[in-house]
Amino acid sequence: MPVIKLIVDGGAMKPGPTIAQQLGPMGINIGKVIEDVNKATAGFKGVKVPVELNVDAKTKKYNITVSSPPVAELLKKELGLEKGSGEAGKVKIANVAIEQVINVAKTKLPNMLACDLKNAVKLVLGSCVSLGLLVENQSPVAVIREVNEGKYDNEISKEKTEVSPVKKAELAAYFAKVKSQQEARAKAEAEAVAAAEAAKATATTTASPGVAPAAGATPATTAPAKAEAKAPAKK
Repeated sequence: MPVIKLIVDGGAMKPGPTIAQQLGPMGINIGKVIEDVNKATAGFKGVKVPVELNVDAKTKKYNITVSSPPVAELLKKELGLEKGSGEAGKVKIANVAIEQVINVAKTKLPNMLACDLKNAVKLVLGSCVSLGLLVENQSPVAVIREVNEGKYDNEISKEKTEVSPVKKAELAAYFAKVKSQQEARAKAEAEAVAAAEAAKATATTTASPGVAPAAGATPATTAPAKAEAKAPAKK
């Protein structure tokens, strides 16, 4: 039984060459397959979802297996983000509560190698690093140390996934300061680069001999030629 592996947009799979090339020759109704996949992944709208189609070419029947989306996709959905930082070590794009990390870990745990929720939380925190996220106002690496020390054992054991409005406001206020500092630093760096380029251009122009005069400039006058020899005196 052929197995077709796909990554689809949850609840929004569309026709494409990959599925057409593999299912078309089998005479399977592609429109019906897409409809069934969208129903099966409706709970993951806005997230990339791994899907497997187990197809019986003789009977034209198929089974759909939906796997849990990657941790990074679940985090982006949880936080309403379209993409990660791109400069994770330098630019932070959100401030996450431990309860949100626990929520993602609970969703992903059945498909993880982690033996329990606490270890799953640490794996999710690792993904927070690569996305450029803060967790509880600090680096996810620092939070992993705190998890190991037992600081969040109460939240993890109770599987707390709801963030109080007060805590949300505190996290947002802290991140607003971080974002302002990042923008100021980026502006200063851009100005420094522009100043360095301008200084380099000025130095190059000054040092280059034989540079043509600027348009509209008056050419420099040359030194007067030697006066002609006096004519001989009349006799």
